[in-house]
Parts: sequence; C-alpha cells; structure tokens
Amino acid sequence: MGRKKKLPLLEDLEITDVAAEGKSIARVDNMVVFVPGLVPGDIADVQIARKRKKYMEGFVVRLKKESEIRITPFCKHFGTCGGCKWQQLPYEKQLHYKEKQVADNLQRIGKTELSDIRPILGSSIQQRYRNKLEFTFSASRWLTQEEIASENEIEDRRALGFHIPGKFDRVMNIDTCYLQDERSDRIRNFIKEYTLENGYTYYHQRENKGLMRNLIIRNTGTDEWMVVMVFGENDTTRIVPLMNHIQDRFSFITSLNYVINPKLNDTIHDLEIITYHGKDHILEVMDGLKFRIGPKSFFQTNSLQALLLYRTVLDFAELSGPETVYDLYTGTGTIAAFLARKAGKVIGIEYVEEAVADARTNIALNGLTNASFRAGDLREVLSEQFMAEYGRPDVIVTDPPRTGMHAEVVKNLLRAAPEKIVYVSCNPATQARDIHLLSAAYRITAIQPVDMFPHTHHVENVVRLDRR
Repeated sequence: MGRKKKLPLLEDLEITDVAAEGKSIARVDNMVVFVPGLVPGDIADVQIARKRKKYMEGFVVRLKKESEIRITPFCKHFGTCGGCKWQQLPYEKQLHYKEKQVADNLQRIGKTELSDIRPILGSSIQQRYRNKLEFTFSASRWLTQEEIASENEIEDRRALGFHIPGKFDRVMNIDTCYLQDERSDRIRNFIKEYTLENGYTYYHQRENKGLMRNLIIRNTGTDEWMVVMVFGENDTTRIVPLMNHIQDRFSFITSLNYVINPKLNDTIHDLEIITYHGKDHILEVMDGLKFRIGPKSFFQTNSLQALLLYRTVLDFAELSGPETVYDLYTGTGTIAAFLARKAGKVIGIEYVEEAVADARTNIALNGLTNASFRAGDLREVLSEQFMAEYGRPDVIVTDPPRTGMHAEVVKNLLRAAPEKIVYVSCNPATQARDIHLLSAAYRITAIQPVDMFPHTHHVENVVRLDRR
C-alpha cells in the first residue's frame, strides 16, 4: 500500500474573492483554493487539506498581511461558534458579495441576462436582529485549545450554547450572543447558573440521558416573549422549581412552556407542549397584519427584513383586485395574508398539516375571508382537477425550501401557465436551476436580493417571471 502523498503548504497566498458558500477564494496555477476565515486582500500561508481535480481546500497556518478591508469581529465566540462567519467583513462588502452571489448563480446556472437586478436591500439592524434562537444543553462541553494544553482535569463539562460545527455531541458555552435582544442572554445565563448551582443533569447525546436538553427563546416586535424549556426526563421535582424561578425572575415572558423529549432526536413537532404560564402563543404585527406564533410555528427569524421581503413579493405580483393567486409552500400563511388584502382569491398549499392549521388561524385572526389552504404534496395537489375546482391562477407565488422545487412541481407550474410567477428563495443556486427549467415559457422581469442574515453568507432573493 503506497504512502499517502503529502499535501502542500502554499505560502503568501492572496485572497481575491468570496465563494457562494462564504469561503474565501485564491487561485494557484488555474486551480481554485477555498479557505475559510479570510477576506479579499488578505495574504496568508495556507495548508492544503484536500485536493481535487479543479479545486483545493485549505486552512490558514499564518496570516502574513491583513487586508485593508478587514475589520475586528465584535463577538468573542467568533471563529469557534460557527455562526456569523463574516464579522471580519465590513457590512457594505457583505452586501456586495451577497448581491454578486445572486448574479453569479442566475448567470452561471440559470443562463440568465441580468439587466433587471435591483440593489440588495440591506438590514438597518446588523446585530440582535433574530426573533428566535435555540440553545443546547450538553454534558460534554467543547474544550478550548488552552484548556486541552493545560492538562488540568476538568470535572464539570456541562455547557449551554451552540453545537460546534461538525461535532454533533460537542457544545460551546455562549456568554453573549449578538443575534437576539440582550434579554435572551439574561434568560439563558440565569437558567445556566441556576441549573449548575442546583446540580441539574445536562443531556448526554451519545447516551440519551440527562434532564436539561434544549432552550428555545422567541420574541416579537410587539415585545412579547416565549420560552420553551425542553427536558429529557419527566422529573417534576426539578422541572417545577426551575419553571417557577424563570417566571418570577422575568416578568416580561408572556408565554412560558415546557416539553418532555425522551427521543433520540431534538425535534419537538410530534410532542405535547405544556403551557406553564401565560399564553400558548406570542403575537407579531406586520403592516397591520397579526400573526400568531406558537412553540411549533415556523416564522421568518428576522421580522424587519421579512417585512421588506413580503412587500417585494406584493410589488412584484402587481395585483389589481380580481386575481386568483396560488401561494405554494405557504407555511403559516404570512405571504398569503399580504396577498389576500390585494387579490380576489388566494389559495395556499403546504405539505405540513400543522403549518396549514396555523395559516388558517392567521387568516381568521385578520378577518380575511378570501384565502383558503390545502395540505398536500405539490407534485400531486397542483393538478388539472385542483385548478378546475379553485380556478386557474393568474399569479403563482412560490417560496420553496433550500432544495428548491421538485422537477414535477416545475412541470405543474408550466401546465398551470399563470401570467406571472414570483419566486422567493433562500438558495440562489436552486432558484437559478428552477428558473432555467421555466425559461422556455417565462422570462425574468425583476430581481430583488434581500439580506435577512447579516454577518452570514446567506441571502434571500425574489425573482419575478412573466409569461413569454
């Protein structure tokens, strides 16, 4: 058996661009080199860890010269936590590379001309913009390099924070997270201190045991707060005192809940939620529309930017009053509610039945009577029989998951033949693929990128397609 070839150390490598997945790019002898953690203009020694026919992947050994555009990250957890990976890039540069990501995908994958792209809608708030965070309790805390090097025995490995990327059973303690209102930090740190001081067991993922498992914190622009404690065991002698202490300490929490999850996975969608104090939901208001958010509800995690996104959808749809609109992948009906105020009729279709129930609740909450919802697989639901029953669509709005639309769903859209399609996507690559499949019958007439997640490489994009 031959010895594995040693991969090279590339010295004085200059970063020239940023890839769609957020990694920085350099080029050596017509080969692309992907390196995390650098910005264009940085010069570094990079150890290659993986080599393929057309590209290489590496990691920084030494940063030799800092780029003029590099800034100091604001979070002490940066680089280990795995979130907010673009903190070293100025925000205007982040927007530039997100807009470029959209353009590159539409040109390369969608084979599209880009005369209709609009400047990206940046976020006026770049810190504490999320309305939901989920934290994990772990009996196996991630150890820093300093702790490992010290060789001191660490008896208490309990942690409350985020999973380390690539380490499913390792969690990093988080002191301050700049993603949510500072009250989220106060709640999390109080729960951590109380449970540590009182000997509560933390969840051991490999052994599937331990009381403290997950913590979900949600808030809204109406200043309502929801806390969901997830316990791995039904130990009321421990659960009740903790819930009482949370209730007493944080009077601003309007919905305090818990759930018992003894399963091997973290999902709570198939489990009973127990409302311990307050309401079983919180309320968000956007453009005068009310949205009820329960512990299991999906809702865009950046409410301010979601409002810009929904306004863009409405603008692109150009509704004048009598139109029949199909809202595909409607979720909990947020976009459908915006559309229903302008359209003659809106039909929302969604695979998840619980989401459809939320959508019906939200439509009723706003007194809208011209929207209806159907649960089912879009590959089967969107049929000629369905259109005969509900009317052929004048406009279709589609907001699929990151994987994009199934090829059969694209075929159903072509058969439905609406005058306009408004395609909302959190993944410009799969959006571009689907648009290419639609391009024989539809042409792009408007493109609007929206930044939903500052300091990450993720970007939302809205495209309007008109029938040729």
